[in-house]
Amino acid sequence: MKIPVFVSSPTKLNATQQAVREAIFATLDSFGLEPRALGQSDYPTRLPLREVLTIAKRCAGAIILGFEQHFAPTVEIRRGCSPDQGGGGGQNVCYPTPWNQLEAGIVFALGTPLLVFRDQAITGGIFDHGVSDVFVHPMPSLNASGQMQQAVFDVFLKWQADVRHFYYDEG
Repeated sequence: MKIPVFVSSPTKLNATQQAVREAIFATLDSFGLEPRALGQSDYPTRLPLREVLTIAKRCAGAIILGFEQHFAPTVEIRRGCSPDQGGGGGQNVCYPTPWNQLEAGIVFALGTPLLVFRDQAITGGIFDHGVSDVFVHPMPSLNASGQMQQAVFDVFLKWQADVRHFYYDEG
C-alpha cells in the first residue's frame, strides 16, 4: 500500500513543466508514495477548496510545486506609493497559481510534512525563504548534473522519512 501525499500543482503545464512533474511523481512512486491532487487524481464533488481540505486531511505529507503560471513583462508594485513606502516596479515578473498559496496554508495548518519547490523566478508567500519552517528548494531540473540529482534525491529521502513517521506514528 502506498502512502498518500498531497501535491499542489497546476493542472495545465507546458511540456517541460509536465516532464518535471512526471519525474517528481516517479520519485514519489520509487519511495512508495502516492500523489493525490485535486483535478488530477481526485475530482471534486463539493466546492474545490473544501475538497482540497478533504484530500489533504487524508495525506501524510504534501509537496508544493511552484511552477510559473502567469508572466508580466512589467508590473507596478503598490501603485501610488513611493519607493520608500514599498512602491516601485518590476520587469519580467512571474507568478505561480494562487492555489499553491491556498493549498500550502491548508497543509501547513494540518501539520503534515511539507516539501516546497519553486521555479527560479517565483517568489512571494510560501515561496519566500523564512515564511515557514520549511526550506524552499529550486524546482528539479531534467538536465541537472549528477551532484544536483543527488541533492534532490537527498531532499526527497529526508522528507519521505518525515512522511512515514507522520503516517505511522502521528496520522
